[in-house]
Amino acid sequence: MTNQVASILASDRRWSKFLRFIISGGANTAVTYLIYLMLLHFTTYQISYTIAYVVGIFAAYFINRHFVFRTHRGWQSIVLFPLVYVIQYLVSMCVLRLWVEQLHLSKEFAPLVAIAITVPLTFALSRIIFGKKAQ
Repeated sequence: MTNQVASILASDRRWSKFLRFIISGGANTAVTYLIYLMLLHFTTYQISYTIAYVVGIFAAYFINRHFVFRTHRGWQSIVLFPLVYVIQYLVSMCVLRLWVEQLHLSKEFAPLVAIAITVPLTFALSRIIFGKKAQ
């Protein structure tokens, strides 16, 4: 009986973290998407996306550390966290290129498609980085 209760509580904590990840990620996405749209007036979609993405990485680090996972693993998280977003960036740029150049669809909506595709990957990698320290 105790193992079942512990399993349920652990599952609830995981869903709570994922819900906080989605909410904070949504806010961060809204801000970075607005930055992307504003920059499109001045430069290419690739440069606009890259600048907005870098701004989003800094915001995501602080949001994930303080709001989503509520933990810090010292230098390990500081060093590894950008790696998560480098991976997400590379996957996202492939999606953007496919969306805009191959499918000839709207460059304004391309980042939203990329985000929808990469969210599960980003959550899983972030959870590994901000997970509890080994005992």
